[in-house]
Amino acid sequence: MTASQNWTRKETLAALHIYLQLPFGQLHHRNAKIKQLAQWIGRTPGSVALKLVNLASLDPQIVASGRRGMGNASKLDQQIWQELLANWDSIALSAAAEFDRLAVSHGLPAAVDVIDEVPEIVEGKTKSVLIQARVNQVRFRRAILASYNSTCCISGLNHEKLVIASHIVPWSVDKANRLNPQNGLCLSALHDRAYDQGLLTVLPDHTIRIAQKLKGTSNDRFMRDALLRYDGKKIRLPEKFRPDQKFLEAHASRFEFI
Repeated sequence: MTASQNWTRKETLAALHIYLQLPFGQLHHRNAKIKQLAQWIGRTPGSVALKLVNLASLDPQIVASGRRGMGNASKLDQQIWQELLANWDSIALSAAAEFDRLAVSHGLPAAVDVIDEVPEIVEGKTKSVLIQARVNQVRFRRAILASYNSTCCISGLNHEKLVIASHIVPWSVDKANRLNPQNGLCLSALHDRAYDQGLLTVLPDHTIRIAQKLKGTSNDRFMRDALLRYDGKKIRLPEKFRPDQKFLEAHASRFEFI
């Protein structure tokens, strides 16, 4: 296949899967994941990198930051992006399935992209419901870490081993947005726990609110430094996939902040 040929839907879906897992700054021809996909589909790494940058041009958060990509997204790119926004998990799973199909066709196990975190994949257990759920959770985590550059959006803690991909609306509650990075925040372990317990929220305008019950502990220095001082401040917005206001509102309402 020559790089000048039009991209197919299957190729574009596989590229979308890679796009979800990479920070914007890694969308270049030297990236190992981009080079691997290029080899699989018979295109140049530069062609694949260009496709990912064109997909980035459709992300409002990327556009808002001034990084508009190449601005050459095709009609197919736009169609798939709109399908993604309308039915996130369905399209994300289709993209993952196409990536997995390519991996298997080149002698690698399905879900090879997360094999380091789900080693059972080597044993061919990807058809297990439990293992597939773990694969999806890892892929969600990587999408969140890519969007936030592994940085807690409240504290600024920057270490991928010390931050958690937190669902805004829980995994068990919204089955249609389990993989949607717009339904996630990157939080430190402490802030993830506080968020899960409703001890803090992020309002639809991205303002952090601390629960009133914690404000009575202002004599606790650690509490002041780790939590209370963030009350009323804004979160650090992600590089990609801004958290959806309707998800933020659902969390804030659930815990009676609004």
